[in-house]
Amino acid sequence: MTSLPTASPLSRRALLRGGLAGAGLLALAACRSAADTAAGRSAGDAAGPRRGGVLTVGASVDFTPALLFAQSANTLVQRLVFNTLTRYDDQLKPQPELATSWQVAPDGTSVTLKLREDVTFHGGRRFTADDVVFAVKNLQNPARSAQLRATAAAVTDFRKNGDFELTLVLAHPVSNIFDLFEFMIIPDSATVEEAFAGTRLVGTGPYTFTERKPGSSLTFARNETYWNPGRPYLDGVEIRVIPQSESLLSSLKTGQTHLSYHVRGKDLAALRSDPQFRVTSYDTGGGAYYIGVNLTAEHVGDKRVRQAIAWAVDRERLVQQALGGSGTVSATPWPKSSPAYSAEAAAHYRHDPERARQLLKDAGLTGITLPFAHSNDPGNTAVAQVLQYDLQQVGIETVLQPTDSPTMQKQLIAQAMPALWTLSHGFAQLHPATLAVSAYPFNEAKNSSHFSSPAYTDIVQRAWKRPDSDSEEAKALYRQITDTLLDEQFVIDLAIAGLSEVAGGKARGATLNKFGYLNLDDAYLTA
Repeated sequence: MTSLPTASPLSRRALLRGGLAGAGLLALAACRSAADTAAGRSAGDAAGPRRGGVLTVGASVDFTPALLFAQSANTLVQRLVFNTLTRYDDQLKPQPELATSWQVAPDGTSVTLKLREDVTFHGGRRFTADDVVFAVKNLQNPARSAQLRATAAAVTDFRKNGDFELTLVLAHPVSNIFDLFEFMIIPDSATVEEAFAGTRLVGTGPYTFTERKPGSSLTFARNETYWNPGRPYLDGVEIRVIPQSESLLSSLKTGQTHLSYHVRGKDLAALRSDPQFRVTSYDTGGGAYYIGVNLTAEHVGDKRVRQAIAWAVDRERLVQQALGGSGTVSATPWPKSSPAYSAEAAAHYRHDPERARQLLKDAGLTGITLPFAHSNDPGNTAVAQVLQYDLQQVGIETVLQPTDSPTMQKQLIAQAMPALWTLSHGFAQLHPATLAVSAYPFNEAKNSSHFSSPAYTDIVQRAWKRPDSDSEEAKALYRQITDTLLDEQFVIDLAIAGLSEVAGGKARGATLNKFGYLNLDDAYLTA
């Protein structure tokens, strides 16, 4: 195995073949919130970070313990209590966190990790290589609903060299091994079942879990023995569950809530012009709005009907009216930063009602009615209403089915969705193969749409079982995946939407990782 010096300018492919070393502080500094960088420091915080205070975060969706190890849920909670092995910077280069350095075998079939030796769990137990072994095996457990289980399952053996070095042996190369390290929170093995039940959360992270009031709030206190020197600055954090958009907006304006990532699109425009707030858009392609289609339902098993839906949607209007202009029209899941992105493919479907009507006529279907599920939070409700109107214009009536977010997530996992639904998906901002082997809507082996294709499976598996992700051979496979998605339309992508952070005047230093996990290591409140 080979190792590369930290200072070398590395391509993504080179990173997967080499290693990095450095302090955890580098990772945190590299991902500092763009809000602080763009806005600079006001006179009120010219002295820099200060210790003390409790930061309140407004959330529209409650914590769901059963989905603790699922990437797409509870993103405000995981990184407060837990750490991960590595963290991506803005160029998808992994940086140290609990792992200080790593080496990937030239053939991509093993990864050797060196770990921090100064980390303890909140209960006082020392973090060791055994905890990494447990974390991988935990994600291999089907009960955990972890989207990156396929990547975790590729780890077939563990070879420890003392307490702070181990080698993960892989059944085959995987292009997204660092996606796993970015996502895989490290739980305490002795209390993991309590964590899964939501009664006790024990990790190595900057805050200790203190109390949960279902449907109302979660509170956390500073971890006084955190391994990152001098962090965190805050005494504590409170996440307040505020599902009503008007109430969430009011809590921000009155200062009851300092920070939120759940402000609906149409409210963001007004807040951008309000000097008491900083609105920062994370342009990482962290989420994409889509229409999912259950191919086993009546009418939509015909590909022409799904394509008709894709042509019927006015994506520009959707972005402007439902998302408040915070989004980019796209018929594919890939953000511009992805090696799978193609401007031509992103523009493949445009608003063409006549073409949609002709496809429905060709399929022998007119005047059909379909159930259409959506999350009952204000933002997704607005998206569903725009889509309902567009489909009605081409002869497809829909019956909206508002559903709470945890229930929708469980139905998505169980492949129990109605004919149509709308949600947002992640994963496209990472290594492209991760989307098709891990995201519930796209998973080639078992997806929420009940779509199955040997050709799709073959392409996805070949793209995944590679030691690289940005070679020309890999990009050719991504083009084939994209072509399949555009043709089959079992997932109808609509718009790429980055996360928007709304911070009141006192909140500073919050950041998000590539999965949208909230990191408050460097967060503080000004006087």
